[in-house]
Amino acid sequence: QVQLVESGGGLVQPGGSLRLSCAASIGIFSTYDMGWYRQAPGQERELVATITSVSNLNYADSVKGRFTISRDNAKNTVYLQMNSLKPEDTAVYYCNALRTTYGVRRNYWGQGTQVTVSS
Repeated sequence: QVQLVESGGGLVQPGGSLRLSCAASIGIFSTYDMGWYRQAPGQERELVATITSVSNLNYADSVKGRFTISRDNAKNTVYLQMNSLKPEDTAVYYCNALRTTYGVRRNYWGQGTQVTVSS
């Protein structure tokens, strides 16, 4: 059974840091492109950062220079290091796993973890 479990969210003051983790039970983890998305109240879910199976990186402009995505294939885990957090980073953060093989698309989501940036 596919499972993505996020952890590491919480309440942090502006300027602070958090590290999110996503532990995946997903078969061959290294073959999946992994990503972090977020959704603030009343807004659409948006891409934060992605890391492909060959570790190509992509970031939303709003987080470039502050957030770092990484993966540890030995631990089946993807991370999001978030520094210099701002109130506008407040959202539920979701882990995503994506793979398309022979035309079959596999797209999985975690349950989300709340990040609140407030003084």
